[in-house]
Amino acid sequence: MLSIIILVVAGLLAGMVNAIAGGGTLISFPALVWLGVPPIMANATATLTALPGYIGSAWAYRHDISAEGSLRLRSIIVIAALGGLAGAGLLLITPGDAFVGIVPWLLLTATLLFAIGPRLVELVRAKGLTIGPGLSAFAIFLVAGYGGYFNGGLGIMLLAVFSLIGFQNLHGMNGLKNLLSAVLSLVSVTTYATAGLIAWESAAILAISTTIGGYIGARQARRIQHTEYLRALIVGIGASMTLVFFTI
Repeated sequence: MLSIIILVVAGLLAGMVNAIAGGGTLISFPALVWLGVPPIMANATATLTALPGYIGSAWAYRHDISAEGSLRLRSIIVIAALGGLAGAGLLLITPGDAFVGIVPWLLLTATLLFAIGPRLVELVRAKGLTIGPGLSAFAIFLVAGYGGYFNGGLGIMLLAVFSLIGFQNLHGMNGLKNLLSAVLSLVSVTTYATAGLIAWESAAILAISTTIGGYIGARQARRIQHTEYLRALIVGIGASMTLVFFTI
């Protein structure tokens, strides 16, 4: 019974965080590890359980989703799917101990990138530089690969890249973040399931609670009028996640 309660609470919180800023897997992933699931299997399972939440959140944001910059929405989705497949394949050949050691550093990089992203964009524009479709596509592919490898902090990474390639509307960025997270997670989960890396009983409990949390979080996030507060919240969540994983 205690394990069920832990999974339900973790799923609700993870879904809400995913909808607002990304990184909810860093709630569900430690919960699974604490309950005895091996790290790589816990990561794969957490990715599966985040998928319904991504879908629910994307639906709540459906009127805000759009592409900015030099790439069309369809191209961005295809690139994200390919990146997710590449990342999932890389995870399958990574030793468990190496995986645990890499995670906090990836998350630290993501948080710092999102924190300084707006300043970098301003610098690029001030110098008259342009970010073309090639660089934009490469950046999205790399982040999608990160998401296919380790889902934790994916939202922060996507938001950071959106900032760097010229996106302006933070609510639109959140909507696209959830859509891309759903697409690449679907590809990744298919790969994980084929390799037998899903803890199905835990996944069922987390999936339901994460879906509910994701919808609640998305509706609350869209009501925020001052986006600078939302950006500050995102950075704070990322910093907290990083600290937790460095101390695990």
